[in-house]
Amino acid sequence: MADRKSSFLDKVLGRLDRLDSQGIQVLLKRFSKERLFFETLLNSIEDGVIVIDDQDRIVWGNEGVTRLLGLNPQTAVGKPVSEWIPDYHFSQTDFENNKGNTSIHHEFEVNYPRPRFIRMYSKPLPGENGEDKGATLFLHDATEARRKTFEAIESERSQALSLLAASVAHEIGNPLNALHIHLQLMEREVRKLVSSETNAFSAKKRTTRKKTSSSKRDSGSSGKTPSYKLENYLSIAKGEIKRLDYIITQFLQSIRSTQPKFQSASLNNAIRETLEVLGPELKNRKLKFRTRLDKQLPEAPMDTSQIKQVLVNLIKNAMQAMTVGGILLIETGSRPESVWINISDTGGGIASEKINRIFEPFYTTKEKGSGLGLMVVQRIIQDHAGRIELKSDVGKGTSFRIWLPLKEPKPRLLEAPLTS
Repeated sequence: MADRKSSFLDKVLGRLDRLDSQGIQVLLKRFSKERLFFETLLNSIEDGVIVIDDQDRIVWGNEGVTRLLGLNPQTAVGKPVSEWIPDYHFSQTDFENNKGNTSIHHEFEVNYPRPRFIRMYSKPLPGENGEDKGATLFLHDATEARRKTFEAIESERSQALSLLAASVAHEIGNPLNALHIHLQLMEREVRKLVSSETNAFSAKKRTTRKKTSSSKRDSGSSGKTPSYKLENYLSIAKGEIKRLDYIITQFLQSIRSTQPKFQSASLNNAIRETLEVLGPELKNRKLKFRTRLDKQLPEAPMDTSQIKQVLVNLIKNAMQAMTVGGILLIETGSRPESVWINISDTGGGIASEKINRIFEPFYTTKEKGSGLGLMVVQRIIQDHAGRIELKSDVGKGTSFRIWLPLKEPKPRLLEAPLTS
């Protein structure tokens, strides 16, 4: 094709001296028409096309480069292409070293007019005497393809990790259950020893009023025998096993993506049932809780058990963030398209530099936290097509607001083709 055009141009140039003014005008119109045709064709494609000279200056560009790079071809002519494409420079040597290939491949990222990942192919432009005098750059937006590739890789990696983690968690859970049972049996035996030692001590105290230095030590310790100390150690061990079991449970919930079973339910009822369970713990911690539940709150499609898990995690976080006398406030409300719940505490708050990481797995601001509770919360709310808002002031407290849609999220279906 190139040879045919060259021979055509050679013929035209060879006959220019024979053409009159009318013939030249017809020829120019033909060239102008063909140029308009090719420019329209190149402007209609989504990919970007840039022509540069051997000094890296832009000679021409189509409308696609405006969408990809924010480059205006009309005002960019004569400017170095490196202003829009980072670290690119024309090198004839590169093409000479890649004669087996039809183009040279480059990849780069841009942030303007929006973040994109670009794949670029460069082809040399032949000049006089067969020397390359520039290049044509073809730019393709590969952002979506790259995202899908990363998602596929991440999905496979997550599945492999989930299987491994579930297996490990299961293997750890079995001996933990056995330890818990045997600690309970040991605790019963120790209680019997404590009871018998206490009775023996009381009997000895009744039979003699003589107080030796050792008996003074016994009375001063309020009967805290070695068996009593052992009972205390067992209680601590049971508490730690319980904490490990809670961490494993949270971990399994975070890696198992269970699809919610939607039913129309009352968010207020879920809150009341959750507070019935956590109420004694709030009182033990000497914390106050208040509720402001919208009496006209409409029912919403939700998986009640999963929403209760969300409430438990958020309320427990609030309890752990507060000291004695702290106040937990739970509010509900609605808008035409959604219902919301707000859980706020009067704890120490979260520093601004930590808020962005608060939903990351295994990241926690607590001394004895697993860093999985908020991850579970986020996953459940996302599965409900809801959203989470977080506000926190250091020294004043933290507030989580959750929005749930009033319509059940449905899969998007493609319309069937029309048949005549």
